[in-house]
Amino acid sequence: MEKAKEFLKVNDEASESVSRLAVPPHPAGIDHILLEDIVLKGIRVDRAEPGLLVCSFKVPPRLANRAGGFAAGAISYLVDEVGGAVINVEGLPRNVSVDMSISFLSAAKPDDELEITGSRLGQRGGYYGTLVLIRNKATGEVVAEGRHSLFGKRPSKL
Repeated sequence: MEKAKEFLKVNDEASESVSRLAVPPHPAGIDHILLEDIVLKGIRVDRAEPGLLVCSFKVPPRLANRAGGFAAGAISYLVDEVGGAVINVEGLPRNVSVDMSISFLSAAKPDDELEITGSRLGQRGGYYGTLVLIRNKATGEVVAEGRHSLFGKRPSKL
C-alpha cells in the first residue's frame, strides 16, 4: 500500500507543470471540461463524411507519461471523443459512452504525428458501435485501436 501511495504522490515538478497550463476561458453558457483543452488542443480534422472521420494529431509534450511516451489516458480520451464525433447528429444531444475497449499496440512519443481514423461500425436503435484507429504517420505502426459503444436519442421519423 505504501508503494502505491508513493507512486500516486504528486511531486513538485508535476504540480508546477500543471500550474503553468494556460487554459483559455470558455464562452458563457457553454459547458466544457478541462480535458478537452488539455488533450484535444491541436487536433485537425482532415476528412469528415457520414460514418467516417479522419484527423491528424501531433503528440504534444504535455501528454507524455512519466516514461516519456504518449499517455494511455490521453489515448483513451481521443478514442472517446473521435468515436463519439463519428456518430454525432447536429441538433441532437451527444451520445453517451456505454462501453469502450482499447488495445494499446505500440508506443508514440511527443512530436510524433498521428492519424486518427474513426468509423461507424453499425447502429441498432439508439445504440451505435464505432472503431477508432490511431496510427503513427511516419512509421505506419498502429498505436492503438479502440472499439466504442454509445447510446443516444435517434432523430424523429416525422
